[in-house]
Amino acid sequence: QVQFVESGGGLVQPGGSLRLSCVASGFTFTSQPMNWYRAIPGQGRILVAAISVGGRTKYVQDIEGRFTISRDDARNMVFLQMDNLKPSDTATYYCNAGFDHAVFWDNWGQGAQVTVSS
Repeated sequence: QVQFVESGGGLVQPGGSLRLSCVASGFTFTSQPMNWYRAIPGQGRILVAAISVGGRTKYVQDIEGRFTISRDDARNMVFLQMDNLKPSDTATYYCNAGFDHAVFWDNWGQGAQVTVSS
């Protein structure tokens, strides 16, 4: 059974940092790219960062240079380091497998709520 468990969200002031973590299970982690989506009510889920099996990364433009995705294959984990956070980053963040889209679209975790506010 595919499962994702996200953690690390919270309330932070503009300019602050958070590190999101995701533990994945139920599939061969080392064979899959991994990604982070964010969901804003009324706007659906958008893929914001992805990392390939070999470590190649991609980001949507508005987080480029501020967020860093990484993975730990030994622990089946993917991370999103979020720096210089802006109020527009406020969203629920989810991880999934895949580089261009979510492979397991029917399997989502509870997400990590990130709120950026002064």
